[in-house]
Amino acid sequence: MIEAQDSFFIASEGAGALGLAIVWIAGVLTGSLAIAVATTAVAVIGIGMMSGRIDLRKGAATIAGCFVLFGAGSIADGLIALASGKSGGVPAAVKIVVQAPPPQIHLPAAPSQVYDPYAGAAVPVQ
Repeated sequence: MIEAQDSFFIASEGAGALGLAIVWIAGVLTGSLAIAVATTAVAVIGIGMMSGRIDLRKGAATIAGCFVLFGAGSIADGLIALASGKSGGVPAAVKIVVQAPPPQIHLPAAPSQVYDPYAGAAVPVQ
C-alpha cells in the first residue's frame, strides 16, 4: 500500500532509493563540500576581477548564483507562503528591545607633572 506524501522531494521513512538519493543530492548541494566550492569560486572570481581578466557582470552573476544556491530553501518557502497567503514564519510584528546604556567609567585625573622616563638617562652622573 502506498502512503500519500506532501511532496516527492521530502523523503520519509521507507521512502526507498529514490527518496534517499534526493536527500543525498540535497545534502551534497548545500553541505560543506558545496560551501568549499562556492568559497573557492568567489575567491577565484575576485582575483580575476582584481586583475582585470573577468568583467563585473560575470563576477556578479557568480556571486548571485552562490546566494541563490544556498538560499534556495528560504526563497522557496517565501514564494510558497506568498502564493498561499500565509505569513510563512515571518513575524507579524517585530519587538524592539532597547537596552540601557553601559555605566560610565570614571578615570582618575591625569597627573599635573609631565613624567619623562628617559630624562637624564644619557647624562653621566657627576
